[in-house]
Amino acid sequence: MSKHLQRDLENVQREILALSAMVEETIDKASRALCERRADLAAQVLRGDDEIDRREVRIEEECLKMLALHQPVAVDLRRIAAVIKINSDLERIADLAHNIAERAEFLATQPAFPIPAKLNRMVEMATMMVRNAIDVFVNLDPRAARQVCALDEQVDQLNREIIEELYDLMRSRAEMVAAAMHCFSAVRHVERIADHATNIAEDVIYLVEGEIARHRHDGVHLPV
Repeated sequence: MSKHLQRDLENVQREILALSAMVEETIDKASRALCERRADLAAQVLRGDDEIDRREVRIEEECLKMLALHQPVAVDLRRIAAVIKINSDLERIADLAHNIAERAEFLATQPAFPIPAKLNRMVEMATMMVRNAIDVFVNLDPRAARQVCALDEQVDQLNREIIEELYDLMRSRAEMVAAAMHCFSAVRHVERIADHATNIAEDVIYLVEGEIARHRHDGVHLPV
């Protein structure tokens, strides 16, 4: 590897870590806005989306520039490819947090609506998956990456249980249908955040082992 490529790779890694910190903060605020009915936090999330988008575009441009200038091969090429994918997943996670904040704004006006008790646990797990997936990328640890992937099924199970609870509420209390549908949407966005965290972990497996891990079933890594 040339010293120029090494320098550019280090720079783009710093950029992706800075982006991940912003995305993690965005998830935290959106989640708290949802679970605690905090319209002020929801508003902060909605105002901060543009900066994340700008950073995502800048990182992609830097990666494309490295491909054009350095023509990397083998592990260096896989690293740049992984960064491009992770960058895209982080931007999508931020978009999902933005969507959660929109739902949270509405639910903050519905004090009679009972927020499902399991939602807070689901949010905590999805947020942890994102944080751990970034740690996996920093440490290039495929074993820990597979542990992140394995958590996705637990989030999916919570998703199913919460949605069933919302269906029961709508069947029994017609006046709660509008609020329940907003909550239903927010829950699905949380579930998608966990899916993108899984994607990041799978990209690390690809980076380290050169193996495309998506859609594989090996008893530890569960499907997205």
